[in-house]
Amino acid sequence: MKSILTSLVVAILIISCGTPQKNKDLVVINQPAEFDTQEALWLIWPSTNHKESESVEKVTLSIIEALIGTTDIVVTCKNKELLKQAQETLNKRFGEQPRLTILEISSFEIWARDMGPIFVQTNQNTFAIADFNFNSWGYSDTLNTDTKTEEMYDVRVAKHLNLPVISSAMISEGGNREVNGKGTLITTESVEMGRNPTMTKKEMEAEYKRLLGTKKVIWLKQGLVEDDHTFLGPITTPDGTKAYTVATTNGHVDEFMRFVNDSTILLAEVDPAELADPIAFENNKRMEENYQILSKATDQNGKPFTIIRMPLPGTIYNSMSPGDYVYEFMKTLDYADGNKFPDGQRVKVMAAFSYLNFIITNKVIIGQTIWREGMPAALKLKDEKAAEVLKAAFPDKKVIMIDALAVNLGGGGIHCISMQQPALLKNKIKF
Repeated sequence: MKSILTSLVVAILIISCGTPQKNKDLVVINQPAEFDTQEALWLIWPSTNHKESESVEKVTLSIIEALIGTTDIVVTCKNKELLKQAQETLNKRFGEQPRLTILEISSFEIWARDMGPIFVQTNQNTFAIADFNFNSWGYSDTLNTDTKTEEMYDVRVAKHLNLPVISSAMISEGGNREVNGKGTLITTESVEMGRNPTMTKKEMEAEYKRLLGTKKVIWLKQGLVEDDHTFLGPITTPDGTKAYTVATTNGHVDEFMRFVNDSTILLAEVDPAELADPIAFENNKRMEENYQILSKATDQNGKPFTIIRMPLPGTIYNSMSPGDYVYEFMKTLDYADGNKFPDGQRVKVMAAFSYLNFIITNKVIIGQTIWREGMPAALKLKDEKAAEVLKAAFPDKKVIMIDALAVNLGGGGIHCISMQQPALLKNKIKF
């Protein structure tokens, strides 16, 4: 951790509504993009599986294996017991790795993208942590004890790194904000307005500017059907059965749209041959509406974007049974459609899988695959097509595709469980 700490030596300063007088002039000027040069990638070591037979730890190890030796990796563990377990597992798998650091930082879940540290540049030539409020993706109250523990994760990281914190009462998760590193932010209305029903877009944009240095916000409408809130009720599938989403976010942008660079966007696209499927039909409607918005939009300087389409794999079905972590959560929900959860019975679920939920690092892109032995060959072809799109979009980086279903069954993907720490831009930041 020495390299990270050495490059981020600043005084501890917690900034909130009661900002100390001496710090009143601290202003955020920019949030670096994920494709900008990074110093480290943060991950949270899993303490449970979303489905008993699917190992989240295995996915975490696959991410580390893809990156080991190419970037600093920081893995946090919720307690000393888990930290010891992680140390033993990582040492056995990779041996001594000077660029791999393990820390104890309290948390329950693994979604570092949403509750993790958002590193932003300030006018005082420092980094700060932008700390939005959190309500467990709309499933809880901000005052819930477990939710508060998750909400404080980024503050604990900031304390560890001796970084200032700029806080907001506005609820917003990192997975629903894509930035181009130049001042443009893209997000979805379904999430941000749902999380903050008493705020106007203008008020939210003011908070993006204050916490992230945002100059322009582009509002997309909705995300994928597979990402709709679970408590909205099960969705009718093409064969007439019902399927539940898996504790999902209601439309995070990183499931369907990503920045490749400051002027190029990857956007999900439905195969026209699949439109007879009502779920694919609805996803097509949503994605084409978002495409129309993006095709007419411009960046912070008034320039249009280049848009590249990425195929969607179609809905990926699985099942949950009593005892599975996500199943036990789903049975506690009050369903808006009046549905009564069939407690004690196995249920059909839709994995939160998308090829857009990839990780960008300095030298490597990590994407997700879905095909496994016994699945239709068409899915394997889609995996291969997605890999080719990523290789074309990032020609100077190595593309590594991994099986991440264990994470997808928890309501997100590998991008959702990671958070990049930007490198110091020495021509702009001096310590």
